Amino acid sequence: MSTRTVVHLLRHGEVHNPTGVLYGRLSGFRLSPLGEQMAERAAEALADRDVTVVMSSPLERAQQTAAPVAERHGLRVGIDDRLIEAGNVFEGQRVGVGDGVLKSPQAWRHLYNPFTPSWGEHYVDIAARMRGAVAAARREARGHEAVLVSHQLPVWVARLDAEQRRFVHDPRKRQCSLASLTSFAFDDDRLVAITYAEPSADLVRQAGAQQAKGA
Repeated sequence: MSTRTVVHLLRHGEVHNPTGVLYGRLSGFRLSPLGEQMAERAAEALADRDVTVVMSSPLERAQQTAAPVAERHGLRVGIDDRLIEAGNVFEGQRVGVGDGVLKSPQAWRHLYNPFTPSWGEHYVDIAARMRGAVAAARREARGHEAVLVSHQLPVWVARLDAEQRRFVHDPRKRQCSLASLTSFAFDDDRLVAITYAEPSADLVRQAGAQQAKGA
């Protein structure tokens, strides 16, 4: 008989970012109070699961999201650098249409190729490192479940890679909401299912309403 192992890719919760910059890999960006609630929701959603491994991106917001999950299962949070946010040349700047760095002609030289993409870490590189992180977690948690806390683009690219879909996509159409769970189920080493859940759907709507009010 085959052995079932599940690897959950958990996106971190909402981040405190009052200036609206692309924070990327910058340090010092932590969860907002609402983001902390999202982390607790994720922990509740996974409370009855057979989680034996919890790994996180090295960034603060991911470690904060991982902490309640690990605590529920009496585990320590391990750090896997492969789970880090994608690199981006616009890190630390506002990138909104019309009011950010993209209105400057100097920025346009980074936008020549959306297929790699030219403005940041290449999709194929993100896919390779995420594939490695998932494989390592699958081996360590064999017969049980693992939780890997990462960021929207790495999680989404990992899913596209697993489903053998093209990496080029519209960022507005990613199915990877704040504190969402993208779960890979394996029979032995064979991927047999991918499921998606949003334990914080109502909190995400609340965050959106707050942003709209402040706009």
